[in-house]
Amino acid sequence: MSDTAHPTLRQIAGMTTQPGTLASSALVLIDCQNTYRTGVMKLVGVEEALGEAQRLLARAREAQRPIIHIMHDGGPGSPYDIRADIGAIAGPVAPQGGEPVIVKRYPNSFAKTDLHEQLQRLGIKDVIFAGFMTHMCVSATVRGAFDLGYGSTVVAGATATRDLPAAGAGVVPARTVHEASLAGLADLMAVVVDGVDALPAR
Repeated sequence: MSDTAHPTLRQIAGMTTQPGTLASSALVLIDCQNTYRTGVMKLVGVEEALGEAQRLLARAREAQRPIIHIMHDGGPGSPYDIRADIGAIAGPVAPQGGEPVIVKRYPNSFAKTDLHEQLQRLGIKDVIFAGFMTHMCVSATVRGAFDLGYGSTVVAGATATRDLPAAGAGVVPARTVHEASLAGLADLMAVVVDGVDALPAR
């Protein structure tokens, strides 16, 4: 996501620009909840992103890699009420076969959860991330992973966000928010790939 005229901090620092492999990474799916499929929190391109996340999940299962699902709990009556259908993990990417689910209450999935401990017990050094929203919980979690020393890969096509009010007036389109958020991560915190097919199997 850079060129020679605009090098990233990763390139300047000599860090890898190669994505993590499915053979050596864990998959963490962040907040793939019904919250984002309808109503006030519906994201732009959410169904397409869920489709890509479903493909990513299938690849990880086929490779028998560790998979961790994250859910945000905003409490009863909120769009993130995990006790109601609105807050449930979306059907296309629902956990199977005992895949662990971690409930969080902060944008960073590592904050006051045992995500780090679970990954450490599994001996994981590299993580592939996908989910919602690009500018919020995906960004916060990937930045948290960087601070903890993980190598991170973000699958852009399996993330999405929404239009945001501009700081002054008007609206920042979801596409702009999405691309700017990914560019910020790709500058240092992670390798960003367009879709599942860009992930090396080994």
